[in-house]
Amino acid sequence: MSDSQKLIAVVGATGHQGGAVVRALQASGQFKVRALTRNPAEHPRLADEVVLADLDSPQTLKAAFAGAHGVFLVTNFWGPGTDEHKQALAAVQAAKAAGVQHFIWSTLPNVEAISRGKLDVPHFTDKAKIDRVVGEAGFAHHTFVIAPFFYQNLLGVMAPKQQADGTIGWVIPLDPQQRVIHMGDITELGHVVAGAFAQPELAGNGEYLPMVGDFLSFNEVITELNRLGHHFSFKHVPRELFAGWFPGAGEIAEMLAYFEAHTYLGADSREAIALANRVAGRQPTKFAAWARANFEIPASA
Repeated sequence: MSDSQKLIAVVGATGHQGGAVVRALQASGQFKVRALTRNPAEHPRLADEVVLADLDSPQTLKAAFAGAHGVFLVTNFWGPGTDEHKQALAAVQAAKAAGVQHFIWSTLPNVEAISRGKLDVPHFTDKAKIDRVVGEAGFAHHTFVIAPFFYQNLLGVMAPKQQADGTIGWVIPLDPQQRVIHMGDITELGHVVAGAFAQPELAGNGEYLPMVGDFLSFNEVITELNRLGHHFSFKHVPRELFAGWFPGAGEIAEMLAYFEAHTYLGADSREAIALANRVAGRQPTKFAAWARANFEIPASA
């Protein structure tokens, strides 16, 4: 590690996105990495430096950002009691005060604007409304990255479940034939972020960089998984029925309705995706390849 390397502070360094950014920055060899976490003692070897930062305690951010050339910020909408706007504003203000030159914010499309108020998906729109705060802060460079629908969701929050008819699969309010889901391996988001920090002239002027490995319908997802030996099923249910099934189901139903009407990214984003791949210096993993590595049935099964 050279003393001339620029220091990048990564918020949420123990999470999906922040962890991917830490690993990519380290792998590039171009930067010194400061991992920011609420529990630094639990992650002593996470990066070159591991420092306390709590977005709900703005006083911790002064030291967290001191001396940093760049900051990567992601917030967690689903955290209990999270106020993303308040957290992001605190981070932007602290970064500006610390003299940070390049600020990268992990955002999502503005569903409220795209749907003209017809659909309400706060975990998308609340992030999008922070874009203006970042853009108007006056950093020398700023970049917006957009995480896709994680492939990993299919192993976690949207994993196939046993259904009443005995099959294993999905029952959701989504037309499975429509190609509407921009997907990707979230562990690869870091390549886009590291590339943006390394090439501010290419991606440091307010560019939007969506990291997308594939663009699929749910039927195509299931087809790829069933090629591996699974027998996953799919059943469409009305949005109104699904919305009452569990806490937060209403917002998931709205999100899927947004996908159907506008796609995940909300517009033709082919040029932005191409730029993101150029910035990353690689093509992201296709779903079929990821599925083979993560969903394949062992030969001994």
